Amino acid sequence: MKRVARPTLAILALLFAGAHLRHAAAADGASATSATIAADSVDVQHVMDAYHDAVASHDGARLAALFLPKGGAWLNVLSDQAYALARAKSADAVKVRVGSYADFAQLVSTAKADFNPTHSHVQMSSDGTIASVYFDFVFLIDGTEQNRGSEAWQLVKGSEGWRIAAITYSSNPRRQ
Repeated sequence: MKRVARPTLAILALLFAGAHLRHAAAADGASATSATIAADSVDVQHVMDAYHDAVASHDGARLAALFLPKGGAWLNVLSDQAYALARAKSADAVKVRVGSYADFAQLVSTAKADFNPTHSHVQMSSDGTIASVYFDFVFLIDGTEQNRGSEAWQLVKGSEGWRIAAITYSSNPRRQ
């Protein structure tokens, strides 16, 4: 089973001399963040590993940096069986849910539970400029399976390296 898929900076000003030192610290922190993003986006496998590490370590900022800052898609599609179960609970249930990487990054940042997305049967295809990745996943929360399905990513290689443009995944949540 292949594991797939961290930046924080906060400075307060008090005195002019202290502000100067803090400015230098901020510059160092910004370059460290840039270095992390650059390392995360070297190739598609690095993006996948960084995604997993960011989710597992609750680093929403690092996770968000893996995505194109504008545009993109985040689609969660219930399997037919999961949709039937959801409709039995609520007539308003939807089969295709549109979300965003920003919402997921916020959840990752604020959750107290242990997240572990596991990935298997990874298939990658790329021409060096665009890439697609398809794999099966099991999403564990506090060691218990909460969801499983298949996931497809579309990635693009821009001047800053590889970024995720879209994620679409099938969803088979654990029955409760």
